[in-house]
Amino acid sequence: MTLQDSLDKLKERIEGGMPPQIVNIMHQATADLEASGIGEGILKVGDKAPEFKLPNQDGNLVSSTELLKNGPLVVTFYRGAWCPYCNTDLGNLKRYTAELQEFNATMISVSPQMPQYNKQITTQQRLNFDLLSDSENNVANEFGLRWEMVDPLKSLYRDSFGINLPNYNGDESWTLPVPARFIIGTDGIIKYAEFSIDYTKRPNPDVLVKALSEI
Repeated sequence: MTLQDSLDKLKERIEGGMPPQIVNIMHQATADLEASGIGEGILKVGDKAPEFKLPNQDGNLVSSTELLKNGPLVVTFYRGAWCPYCNTDLGNLKRYTAELQEFNATMISVSPQMPQYNKQITTQQRLNFDLLSDSENNVANEFGLRWEMVDPLKSLYRDSFGINLPNYNGDESWTLPVPARFIIGTDGIIKYAEFSIDYTKRPNPDVLVKALSEI
């Protein structure tokens, strides 16, 4: 079963138990985000990747510049511990860590949530890579991924789902990253890039292995 097969089953189970009006709000918000043209500003293959230094799940600073001294860097952007689609993606990604390491590649994931929540999901999922905390989605913004949640989706998350982003992220911005994956070469240039404005859609991670083999 591919990652997308798992995500499709998850979506069917989650949305199948929701009233149609709630599902419509979620789908319309995704359509509006796509129509906003955000995809045009997301960094692409050939672009220079931003440098960053962020705390991991244990509070230790991790530098992209230092990691790139060892080999290519695989960077994924993760919404938060409250997102079942992202958690499924993370659980799937950890199966590929050993294959990525064969190319001297390091994988990390970047989320706007505070380190304690990254620690929580790292422990629950037994992840074998770091989750970094990107306060206010500043690094995500440099990659062109940051967007702001507004009503009615904001009220739906907060009042109906009990997901109050300020509690997770430690700021009042109500911003999130578009889920994305990048491979950054040792020269700091992006060699592979993909994103999913529809957060329920993700390519199977074996594309990362294929991309690394071609670098």
